[in-house]
Amino acid sequence: MDYNLAALKVLCSQLNHARETPSQNAVTLGGILFQRAWLQGVLVSPPDDDGRLFLDDGTGVIQLCLSGDFRLRQWNKGMYVMVVGGYVIRTGEPPLIKVHKIVDLSPFPDREAMWYLEVMEAYKLFYQPLIEEFV
Repeated sequence: MDYNLAALKVLCSQLNHARETPSQNAVTLGGILFQRAWLQGVLVSPPDDDGRLFLDDGTGVIQLCLSGDFRLRQWNKGMYVMVVGGYVIRTGEPPLIKVHKIVDLSPFPDREAMWYLEVMEAYKLFYQPLIEEFV
């Protein structure tokens, strides 16, 4: 994992446009290289025995893969969580996030509304200028 590449604040629908890069161990979204994605959404399934669960951010669903100590915590359907992790494109299956960080934000009801604003701000300040330069 190259931690010099930022974890992009994105929505699931934006990740549908991500493409694998042939020469690097990274993914590109409009010319921006990344390996990790930062999402927030509602857990729509409890974890299975392999530590897999699904997150819905209102624009799509993505599979999460928990490992280590994250598997020991109680993750319930309906929780609103923040997730950062390695993004994996898979053919014929939902995209996957290998979770590096997951935080329950359910006690903070305003976080969901603020998340969409954060993603828009990141796009306007950081991603859009890079995408325009790429095109």
